[in-house]
Amino acid sequence: MTPVEVTLPATIGPLAALRIERPGAPKVIALHGWLDNAASFLPLLPHLPPLDLVLLDSPGHGRSAHLPPGAEYVLATYVHAVLDVADALGWERFALLGHSMGAAVASLVAVAQPQRVERLALIENLGPLAEEADAAPARLHQAVGAARARRGRSLRVFPELEVAVRARLQASPMAEHAARLLVERGTHAVEGGHVWSSDPRLTLPGAQRMTEVQVQALLRALECPLHVVHARRAQPYFTEQMRAARLAVVPQAAVTVLDGGHHLHMDMPEAVAAALGRFLAAGG
Repeated sequence: MTPVEVTLPATIGPLAALRIERPGAPKVIALHGWLDNAASFLPLLPHLPPLDLVLLDSPGHGRSAHLPPGAEYVLATYVHAVLDVADALGWERFALLGHSMGAAVASLVAVAQPQRVERLALIENLGPLAEEADAAPARLHQAVGAARARRGRSLRVFPELEVAVRARLQASPMAEHAARLLVERGTHAVEGGHVWSSDPRLTLPGAQRMTEVQVQALLRALECPLHVVHARRAQPYFTEQMRAARLAVVPQAAVTVLDGGHHLHMDMPEAVAAALGRFLAAGG
């Protein structure tokens, strides 16, 4: 089935999504990674079992609303957006499929509202980013300084979409066809070419991060079935040591390790679907 473009109401404003409606099938909301968009999951679709599926553009990403001036993107913003979308759909219970930042958000939704989340299928992440408590002063200094310096700066205009595709590939290695999918949904036309449609504030450093102790406490509170897929080569911000420590606090999690890059679900969708499809189709 071809996904249909839809708009769903949320507290922050309208959120865009790609929708495959299959009444009676397991309900799944898919959450993409940082600076990606709903097109992130398009390569998976031909390989998944029948699901009642929403591929969401998170706040500030893709075609979804940006936060109002002066507001900041924090994890709670994304958690509420997911729950707003579920409410708009009339879904009391649902599963979450998340990649990278989307996997972190999915984990937090399942802790915040455990009665609503049936299962978690996570790709290349488990829980949010963390750092030592002593890093807090430097992080606040950097975040406030960067936000004030960003004011008034104009967006880069790409004369052709192919230039934006090359820029996306430089930012995060992935297959070229995958980068093109993200760029096609993640840009809009302006005089002279195209600009990113994502909110420029998303590139600013956050003012706060949890400590690893806090993250692991949250993960211990997970109650639903959990399946994690990650690449054999760990990302610098989610090291092999960190992955092992977090998985140790959720011993009920199933784990699949694949040879590939960070965008596993785009570069090798058949393998990822083979790992997660039956899990998602199991429903409640």
